[in-house]
Amino acid sequence: MLKLDLTNAPRWLDLAPGVRVRLLPLTTALMVATRNDPTIETLPDEATNEDRALVFAKALARRAVLEWEGVGDEDGEPLDVSPEGVGALLDIWPIFEAFQEGYVAKALVLEREKNVSAPSPTGTSAGATGTAKPAKARARTARRG
Repeated sequence: MLKLDLTNAPRWLDLAPGVRVRLLPLTTALMVATRNDPTIETLPDEATNEDRALVFAKALARRAVLEWEGVGDEDGEPLDVSPEGVGALLDIWPIFEAFQEGYVAKALVLEREKNVSAPSPTGTSAGATGTAKPAKARARTARRG
């Protein structure tokens, strides 16, 4: 069953110990806006998939991150959220991975949900629907010999 969250409220995502970001929900509007981001549209044709993934993640994060905690400058002073800061934050590999897994990948769960098979807890057809009509009467036992 598809579960809809009708609140559409921003949520916190922990990216590392002591570091978290408050994000907008990953909606269709947010994805479409990100796809049309100038940094994505100006990528050269020969850009690798890895380059594209990084540029897309940063563009998405620039739109989605509303606030953060545990992010500071080189002197340890808290920083305000900025496009440059979001990009620098995602340049840290474990942060990038946590963002991809905790935010982007969760939106892709819907893709997996629509491609499921019938459950089969005790055999190959346990969760499948029968297609044959039930027999009208019990069959007689077969003769031996």
